[in-house]
Amino acid sequence: MQRHPVFDPPEYRSWEPVPQLVQHYRARIAGVPERAALVGGLRRDSLLGLYRDLLLTRLQDTGLKRWVRQGVISKAWLGVGEEAVTVGCVGALDRERDVVIPMIRNAGAGHMMGLPLEQGFTCYLGTADSPSGGRDFHYGNIERGVIQPVSHMGTSLPVAAGAALAFKNRGEARVALTWTGDGAIRTAAFHEGMVFASRLGVPLIAVIQNNQVALGTRVDQHGAAKPEDMPAAYGIEPLMCDGNNVLDVYAAAATARDRCVDGKGPAVIVAETFRMGGHATHDEREARDTFSPELFAHWGRRDPIGLFEAWLLEEGVPEAAIQEVEAAAERAVAEAADRALASRDLLPEPRTALFEGISEGGVLHGLAHRL
Repeated sequence: MQRHPVFDPPEYRSWEPVPQLVQHYRARIAGVPERAALVGGLRRDSLLGLYRDLLLTRLQDTGLKRWVRQGVISKAWLGVGEEAVTVGCVGALDRERDVVIPMIRNAGAGHMMGLPLEQGFTCYLGTADSPSGGRDFHYGNIERGVIQPVSHMGTSLPVAAGAALAFKNRGEARVALTWTGDGAIRTAAFHEGMVFASRLGVPLIAVIQNNQVALGTRVDQHGAAKPEDMPAAYGIEPLMCDGNNVLDVYAAAATARDRCVDGKGPAVIVAETFRMGGHATHDEREARDTFSPELFAHWGRRDPIGLFEAWLLEEGVPEAAIQEVEAAAERAVAEAADRALASRDLLPEPRTALFEGISEGGVLHGLAHRL
């Protein structure tokens, strides 16, 4: 894939695949028969679809970082290096029926669930045509199965558990999936949601996205128990996966969904990954001071997009097909950013700050319709 020297982390700018890591990438799947079968069932167009969604997610972040540098917005919360955790999970869902609650670093779930790409940009502008009408830059659309993220980490668990309970009570073969960070698993809301979900056996998939840091506190500092040890408190055996291997994440999520639909939920996925930047664009220096250069180099060599591209080439996918997907993704994101920027001065009406200012058929109607 094309690299962006001005906006990419230093470790990505001259990225080349390390043969041993590509071999490990393949072995991670081949070594587990159940996962190998799931990945083996993916057609070439599905594999290229995963690649496209990884690119769209990375390029959206690149576009937001460009806006920060240009002064269009003041900061952005990016998920560079973590894209596979989002794309692999959503790729395993029934996107016409299932429901997701992303964190801000799972913004790629929006376009994968059918939301227009430009909403990933207008949400930051706070324009009248943004998903929330300018009220909040966290965005979603319940009619497309995306419940708007909650900024207080961990609180998505009880919400997702409630949606999953509705599915169970109605006997529907559907799941609710949400992501939570390694820091958020220490919160009361996370525990309350998991106790509720495990006690009632609801079809909930909780994805612990262990990116090694909570705000600016390393995972080894903010709790005694490791993230993979936490699910045992709820009687759940976690599904472990390499969060930089989109195929491993996909297989884990597909397995989790099957278990939930079979009435064996909830399920917990623990995906180990790394945040290749700061908590937001304003504190990237702090992130570099928090971890050693060697750790950034370690994870930089494991770029989830680069490794998947190398795997695709080894699988015989023509380089021309990969380049075609990349070119289309570049165009799509650039056009989405331009459409969003064209409405930069479209300020919302003051009355829309009030609940009664929400248009008829808004949030509550959409909630009832989807859930």
